[in-house]
Amino acid sequence: MSELLPKLTSSPIITRYPTPILTRDDVPYEASLVFNAGIAKYKGKYVMIFRDDYGTMNDAEFNERTKKKMPWFDGTHLGLAISDDGIHWEVNKEPFMHQDEMRKYDDVCRFYDPRLTVIDDELYMCFAVDTNHGVCGGVGKIHDLKTLEILSISAPDNRNMVLFPEKINGKYVRLERPFPVYSRGGVDRFDLWISSSPDLRYWGDTKLLLAVEDVPYANDKIGPAAPPIKTEKGWLTTFHAVDIDTTRGKNGWEPKWAKRYSAGIMLLDLENPYKIIGIYKDPLMAPESSYETDKTACRANVIFPGGMILEDNGEVKIYYGASDTVECLATANVNDLVDLCLK
Repeated sequence: MSELLPKLTSSPIITRYPTPILTRDDVPYEASLVFNAGIAKYKGKYVMIFRDDYGTMNDAEFNERTKKKMPWFDGTHLGLAISDDGIHWEVNKEPFMHQDEMRKYDDVCRFYDPRLTVIDDELYMCFAVDTNHGVCGGVGKIHDLKTLEILSISAPDNRNMVLFPEKINGKYVRLERPFPVYSRGGVDRFDLWISSSPDLRYWGDTKLLLAVEDVPYANDKIGPAAPPIKTEKGWLTTFHAVDIDTTRGKNGWEPKWAKRYSAGIMLLDLENPYKIIGIYKDPLMAPESSYETDKTACRANVIFPGGMILEDNGEVKIYYGASDTVECLATANVNDLVDLCLK
């Protein structure tokens, strides 16, 4: 059994929107789960690209597919939604990317878990890529909210990539989470890394930024969450943190789900984002609300931020997937978030 962690609570500076902001019922085509979206403010609108897993919803069929190591769902679309206020969303009638369109790329099974960043008034997307030979991370440019130009796809195994919203010292920078199973003893022990690039295509100068053992409320893995936002005191950066307790049992559709996903926050140096200048030692957000802990959802006790927007009035909108089932929103004041990191 993994080392057990105590009950976790969210920081009191966090305010949750009372209900999920997007569910499968809001999608005008087939959708079983809607979560882990990327959100950005682009050309005066809030833009969301979300993950939509579609297909089976039957517990017995889900369990049978798990036993046979088959895909849980029939497929995954990437959906597109637009909003004027960042709360109420209108979903396009057709997916941004169909499952069949993803499979046209060599060896690719699907794209998922998008993360959006605006750089020099252009919209970019990081995404996970399931291939027949491992999980990769992709970076692409979105044209006219219609097409994706793929700029780079990593070697396996890597994912959870997010871009900084501007060049730093003449280079693009991204956070990522490789899967070093062999070097970490063959178990989950995944950390948060950082890389840079001259052109978004060729990546290097890769270094460890934050390790599992640096986060008191993680005993399994950590990694990037929402793309960082710029403040006067540093790059405000969220990350996901996972703890595992093998006694948790059935917490969702699978026969057993023993993990808990929380969200942390840290501050990186403006000129040198390879340097952490402050980190909050407790969770920024932990699963607490009904839609984050619901055992009838796909996976209970999951919070995964995928978007963060700093408004002119100092409010920070934090968008996150909950229970791998719905998309949600929380808010906080930017100065309060920075203070958490520096204290």
